[in-house]
Formats: sequence, C-alpha cells, structure tokens
Amino acid sequence: MPQEEKTISGWTTAPTSQQEASQVVLKSDDPTCPGAFFTFEAVRPNVFRTTFISESHPLPPHPSCPRPARELEATNITIQDSGKCKELQVGNITAKVDWNGLTPHVSVSLSGDSGSVLLHADVPERAYVLDGPGVAHYSRYQRNTLHVGLGEKAAPMDLSGRRFQLSATDSFGYDVYRTDPLYKNIPLLINATPQGCVALFSTSLTRGQYSIGSEMDGMWGFYKVYRQDFGGLEEYMIIGKTLSDIVKSYADLVGYPLLVPRWAFGYLSGGMKYSMLDEPRASESLLDLARKMKQHDIPCSAYQMSSGYTVSETPPKTRNVFTWNRHRFPDPEGFIEEFHKHGMRLLANVKPYVLASHPEYEKLKAAGALFWDPSTKQTALTRLWSAGGGESDIGGHIDFTSEAGFKWWYEGVKKLREQGIDCIWNDNNEYTITDDKWECALNNPALEVPQTHKQRPQVGVWGRSLHTELHGKASHDALVDAAPEERPFVLTRSATTGTMRYACSSWSGDNITSWEGMKGANALSLTAGMCLMHCYGHDIGGFEGPQPTPELLLRWVQQGIYSPRFAINCFKTGSDNNVGDVIEPWMYPAITPLVRKAIKRRYAMIPYLYSLMIEGHLTSKPPQRWTGWGFEADPEIWTRKIMDGETQYWLGDSLLIGGVFEAGVREGRVYLPKASDGDEGYINLNAPYQYLPAGQWATIDAEWHGAGIPVLGRVGKALPVGKDVQVLSPGETVNVADLPLDDYRGVEIFPPQGDSNGKWYSTTWYEDDGVSAVHMNKISNYAISYSTSKGRITVKFSKNEEGGFKALWNSLVIILPPGDERVVSGGDWHAVRELPLDYDGRRRFELA
Repeated sequence: MPQEEKTISGWTTAPTSQQEASQVVLKSDDPTCPGAFFTFEAVRPNVFRTTFISESHPLPPHPSCPRPARELEATNITIQDSGKCKELQVGNITAKVDWNGLTPHVSVSLSGDSGSVLLHADVPERAYVLDGPGVAHYSRYQRNTLHVGLGEKAAPMDLSGRRFQLSATDSFGYDVYRTDPLYKNIPLLINATPQGCVALFSTSLTRGQYSIGSEMDGMWGFYKVYRQDFGGLEEYMIIGKTLSDIVKSYADLVGYPLLVPRWAFGYLSGGMKYSMLDEPRASESLLDLARKMKQHDIPCSAYQMSSGYTVSETPPKTRNVFTWNRHRFPDPEGFIEEFHKHGMRLLANVKPYVLASHPEYEKLKAAGALFWDPSTKQTALTRLWSAGGGESDIGGHIDFTSEAGFKWWYEGVKKLREQGIDCIWNDNNEYTITDDKWECALNNPALEVPQTHKQRPQVGVWGRSLHTELHGKASHDALVDAAPEERPFVLTRSATTGTMRYACSSWSGDNITSWEGMKGANALSLTAGMCLMHCYGHDIGGFEGPQPTPELLLRWVQQGIYSPRFAINCFKTGSDNNVGDVIEPWMYPAITPLVRKAIKRRYAMIPYLYSLMIEGHLTSKPPQRWTGWGFEADPEIWTRKIMDGETQYWLGDSLLIGGVFEAGVREGRVYLPKASDGDEGYINLNAPYQYLPAGQWATIDAEWHGAGIPVLGRVGKALPVGKDVQVLSPGETVNVADLPLDDYRGVEIFPPQGDSNGKWYSTTWYEDDGVSAVHMNKISNYAISYSTSKGRITVKFSKNEEGGFKALWNSLVIILPPGDERVVSGGDWHAVRELPLDYDGRRRFELA
C-alpha cells in the first residue's frame, strides 16, 4: 500500500474545562489538519486510553469494545505538570506525556521490588502520524522479549521480529508457519518480560498491519509500528506484572468469555462428505455414522453438519444458506429427531452470503440487504465459494448494518433452531470482499451511527470485520430468542474482539495434514487463549491435504484430547471435488483401540475441562496456557524453545502437556518449570510413572502405540474426573438417547513422594448444570485437600453448593498415581472405603 505519512505539529494543551487532572488533552494548530486532537487518560489503575484524531480521521464509528467508565476512585494519583510535559503517577505506574517535539511522546514505567522498569516508550518525533486515510503509531521495540497476541497468527507463538496483516481471509490449506493473514482480526499485542508486561489494543475494525521489530531504520532505531488503514486511533494500553494481569484487565474492557454447554467438551465429529451424498442420501449416511460410533464404542457428542445440506437439488448445484436439499434430507425435522436419539447434537453450517442463484437473492437485493457499489450504482458483486474446492460463482455478502440483512439472517437462524438444529456454525465470515469503497446501508436500528460517519458509509471505513461481529450477534440473538433458558452455542471461524461476546467457540480453520501443522497449532492455541478465545481447537488430523498416516492420526488425537475443543472435521480433496473424503476414528483398525482409549480419556476429563471453562468465564484465565504462565521467575521459560509455544503447554494448573511431533520418535522432551525453590516437581502420568524435580528438561517415554504423548501432573494438584462416556448434563430434562447420568466423580491426586511435613495441598473446581443461560445459571465449587505422613494420605473434601447447583454424585473417589501404595484416610471428616484397582492398576478410595 502507498505510504502517505503526515506529521501533525503545533501541539498545545486544550482548555482545562475540557479535561480532568488525570488526563492530557492536546490540540494542534497545524492549519493543514483541522480538528486534530491527542488525548491520554487513565481509565483504570493499570489501563490508559489514547486517541489521535482529526476532522478527516474521526474515532472508529463502531469500536470493538464499548468505552469504559473511569474507575479510579480508590487509586492514589499524583501529577506533575511542567507545561510541555505531564507525568501521572497512578499507583506503581508512572505515565509521562511529552509534547516538546513534533508529536506527543508517551512513556510508561512499572515500579516493583527491584526498582522501576520502562515497559513502553513511543518513538520521538514520529510516534503518532496520519497515514493516508488511516494512522500509524510508532513505539520502541524491546528486542529479546516475548510478543504475543493478535488473535491468531502463524507459529511460533512469539511474534517478535515479524510483520502481520491485520485482516482475515479464507486461508484454505494454510501453512501454519508462513501464511498470513489467517481468520481472525484482533489487534491486541502483548509484550511480556520477566519484569512486567504491556499490551496495546486498538478498537478499530478496519484492516491494518503490525510490524513487530521486522522493519528498522538507522535514524529511528528499533521500533514496532501499528498501521491502521482507515480512521483515527483509539488505543488502550494495559500494564501488568504478569500475562495473567494483562489478560484479566483486557477482559475487564472487552468482556469475559461466554459459558459453553457442557456437552461441547466431548468429541465433535465432522466431514463434508456425509452431507454431500446423494446416494446413499446424506441423511441416512449421517445416521449410519452415528450408529458406527456406538458400534465402535466411541462416544461422540455432536456432528458439525457442513453446508452440503443447503446445496440446490438442480443446476447450478450451489450452496444456498437457509435452504434444505430435499433429496438428501427429505424430512429435516424427522432426521434431526432421529439423530438426537443417538445422543448427538447438530451444528448447522451457515455462510453470510448469497449467490445470484439463491432463491432469495433478488428479494435481498431489492431490500438493500447486500453491499452497494457506488461505481456501478448497483448491488456489489463478487465471486464467492459455491460448490467444491476452489469453485466460485457471482453473488454478494449480507450487509449486517442493514435492517433487512440482519433481520433475514436472524429469522433464518431462528427457523433452523425451531426445526431442531442445536447450534449455529458461522462459517466463511471473513468478509474478503474486493473493494473497501463499497457502501453499507447503516440502517440497522441496533447500530449506533455517529454524526461523523453519517456521510461515510464505506465498508473499509467501518471495517470489514464489523460484519463478522454483527454476524455473530445475529446468530446469537436468534438462538437466545428461540430458547431463552439455554446458553446459545455459536461457533465462528473468523472473529474480532467483539465477535466473542456472541460466539463462545472458534477454531483455527482449514489446516493441513502434516506433522508441522500439528506442532504449530499449539502456538495458535496459546495466543488464542490470551486473546480470550477459550473454547478453541483445531481440526484433528488436518482439514485439507492427504489422509494422515496411522501414526500421525493417533498422535494428533492424543494431543487433541488435551485442548479445550476436540473436533475431527475435514475435506480431503479427492477425485470428486464436491464430495471429498473424511477422517474417521476407526479408519485404521490397528489403532482403533488406542483412538478409542484416548477419546474415552477425554470424556473422563470433562469435569476438569469444564471447570477450566467456568474459571475462564469468571476470571479470564485461559484453559490452555503458555508454559511460563505463573512461572515468570524461572529464567528458562524466557528461552526461545519455550517462548515458541509449540511443543508443550499447561492445561489448567494440574497438567503439563508435551508432545511428539515427528514420525518414528519414541520419546518427548519436556521442560518442567520451577515456581520457587520449594517447588515439589511433577509426576509422569505414563509408565514408568516417576517423580521428576522441577527446573529441568526431562526425556519422557512416549511410545506412540503405548503410553502416548508426555503428560505430567504437578505435585500438590488434583484432577476431577467423571465417567469415560457421554453423560446427560445435570440441567437437561429430556433424555431421548437414554444417556447415563453424571452421578460419578473421582479425583486423581498428585501427592508428594514423601511426607508433606504438615503441608496441605488443595484444588478447587467448579460445576453447574451444563446448559442454563448465564442469567439463570448457578455455579457451585468443590475443594479437595490432602496431606501425607508415614505412608498415609489424609484427605479433606468440602462442597460449596450455596450458589444453588447440587451435583448428582454423593460420594467422591480418590485415585492415587500408578504405583502409589499409600492408604487414604478421611481423618475425622469422612468415612473411607477402598475400592478395587482400576484398569490402570491405581488404588482407589471412596470418600462418603
């Protein structure tokens, strides 16, 4: 793109009536740029808001987060003002704005036990500039530190030294290490160091670019630069000691992750082939798939129904959203009812565009529900995916700023829900249109249109990603209105910050089958979690590309069960470009027992996974976390291999997950982070089940057809578990599939090898009914504590069900690590009964 930088000079303070003491409000007398203002203000004790605007560059018309109220009442703020420089001391944070030069210059420091550390500094004389119709913000780049964020970017996790487009596209079959952009547009960049962290977050929904030290100039030094294609800048700066501090403050601004239905943490099946079949009919093929799951004793909670159900029965056989192919599905309601009897829900794929052959295209065109092309004075036309791999046809995207488009979508989703579809899968919603000058209707009553933008309807000015957000809202609102007592499930492929206020789940899109793809996917998961996409995962085995080998498929399943979202979905291009092929968990009989074992382990862990989701909803902590999360004092976590985020991660506080990422490898290397000198280390949960000290690299046996990938329990923690099959969520009142009740709870504990010398270890987990809408939901918590002495483990257990939810299980089963021969005692609190060894030879004790 052309570079058209313009530096605005002549900055002076605005009249004091326009600002408070904890604000800096500057205006420019530069005659070439009327109405130029710069503001910097504290809005929270560790959050600052910057704006840089002019008459030609107003604030984003629809920011991806609402402007927050100032909450500084309990914060000690001191101010020093020298006329051309103002310093705000907000608690232990010092923020200074200097406007002696051509542009305002911001620097921010954090004070701690070891003194003050500079976390952010703008580039002098170039910090804030206009750049054509957009703006740019230049700040210092801290080399040899960790940069993460931007929603979803190519591996490795550390974004340092690279340049990224802030946009979204349908990156079918992408290279996880090279392709950019991918599917998300979330301009949140976090810089983490052992001394503290700083994040910059832009609220714009337009496209842009982030260069994170990838460009440099001898005159300007090392810098990072955020470039925004359209409009003025609204940017939040968040300061924190740790990544956890940053993520929580970000959630306070933009909203916490939504609750996810409990069943969604089971195995989600998919594959385009089934819904594309004419003979046998797709409906029968899908019912046969459900029957095969039971035959192979593989629990499965839902099927992601690809858009083949919408393909027209007559030429041109293109996809027409909100229609049913009546040959493949002669009786949609009857099919859905029968499918539910197998215990599987249905997610319906819907795409926010209509081809010119769609039966309602002319209606939508006449209603102004599609974009407008001012150059032709006609509805905007573009090529859209229509049938098989790489096939397209002419049509248009739904304009969700239009009342007609939003309502049409809402009604279409609501009807699907009323027909029995359980969830909505917002797919192909990246809005990869070809012209930012196309215009929006801006007549949706739910959309606030600022006065500054009433005459600026261009898609680029408002941001293509605005429609991704409103697409999420339309699907969400329809589900809520159709079933107001249930939490809605919207799965979205593309996302903005605002989208995740409506969609509770996402995934990394159309990945490719390869060992590298499996490895790099871990890095995407960690970044997604820090950007509040918590119920996030990958298409196990790869969406595009060749079929995985038996070894790769098993390794990927073994890895995937330890991620928040576990789905197998694909379109393997074959001789028939429309149908393709699928990955089935029983496709290689030699490994089917091992695939089954892994998936059953996934189901047994659902109480733990579900608790992590509730914890994220309440606190913002991602379920899947970087190895250094909470271990910032360990210098090893700041080395390249750990900062890359590819080979290991935390799943909650209890499990450290490694992996094997090459064919024929029988061992895994895992670093065991050390929190402090008193850290008691880890237990290898696979044979030979040894205790391992913290602060070292360990080589773990990982035979692919034996123990599986490295999984370690952190000493002192615990893992709540349930039945290894699909169960009925406690809040479900209808049980057409005759599922077993969720009436068993075990806790796998990871005690120290010897006596704890009076020290007690405690783990708390959360439960609710699994289905209720957030305004009706009741959350309870449960705590297990244990101490070891003289060959005995003493256990305490407490329930806190004052929130109103009461679990169906009455007793608790304590499960020791393999080979642990100690006896469990309930002390004076509980009666204890020893049970037979489980299938892994572990001792079990029931606490009544």
